[in-house]
Amino acid sequence: MPAYLAAGFNKSTITSYQPEASSTYHGLATQLNKRLSNGLQFVGAYTYSHLIDDATAEVFSTVLAPRRSQNGLNLRNDFANSILDHRHRVTLSVIYDVPYFKHSNAFLKNTIGNWELAPIYTYQSGQWVTAQSGVDSNKNGDSAGDRTIFNAKGTSGIGSGVSPLCNSSLPTGINPVTTKTWTCADSNATPYVVAYAALNPNAQYIQAGLGALATAGRNTLQLPAINDIDATALKRFTITERFKVEFQAQAFNVLNHPQYVGGFLNDIAPVGYTGSQVNVLRPQSADFNKPETQFNSNARTMQLALKFFF
Repeated sequence: MPAYLAAGFNKSTITSYQPEASSTYHGLATQLNKRLSNGLQFVGAYTYSHLIDDATAEVFSTVLAPRRSQNGLNLRNDFANSILDHRHRVTLSVIYDVPYFKHSNAFLKNTIGNWELAPIYTYQSGQWVTAQSGVDSNKNGDSAGDRTIFNAKGTSGIGSGVSPLCNSSLPTGINPVTTKTWTCADSNATPYVVAYAALNPNAQYIQAGLGALATAGRNTLQLPAINDIDATALKRFTITERFKVEFQAQAFNVLNHPQYVGGFLNDIAPVGYTGSQVNVLRPQSADFNKPETQFNSNARTMQLALKFFF
């Protein structure tokens, strides 16, 4: 891109969507069933899977994964855990049709009998997301995919911004743009910037400033796991042999456990995070790696249902 600009080409952005991507998936699915007996049945399932790809969200449907590669000439460098990769998933669903008083008189059946309980437990590994610098670090004219600098000796999960360092040719006196004394942080001081200093050198993720080499991989941060219990309680009332009434109470996230998972607990529909949620992924932000500051907690919800059989 810099070479084309130097040659006088138009700087207007041209976006294209290339019909190419690579992925691999390996998985193991197991299931344990207990057939209905004495009113009890359950199904337990465990899935181990690993999905790797080099592209996930190509049309800017979310900021959690950059919509374009960091380097369009080296897609292999983006081959990493997919945003869709959930390594472990455990589910356990139980149905208990309480057998007591089923053969008692109508009064006992309709008052303390005819109950059914159905809890469901779900655990799923957290979603992978990409730490992003938010600037055109590699100067290719596209900041969408530029990642961060990874400090292998830094404190896990901690991020840091940077301050620019200028050479001795930085002008002195009053900056005509800011009308204040020249500093290296001025927006028009870019030609004099030669390096960046991390504000927190002990951080694991450091913002890659303009022209810096971003070394962090794609999708190396992980959001919290789903650890959820839903429950349904059902009561049947028999009016006659033909007419029956069924009342249900359903609770989702019944323990009201805050779960900032970057999506929904019981729905595979995507969540289009394209706004301030990107701050969770930018090491220079106070919200970096703190999903509780930007995502919904998936608080407990309840619903009631009434059915009439005839």
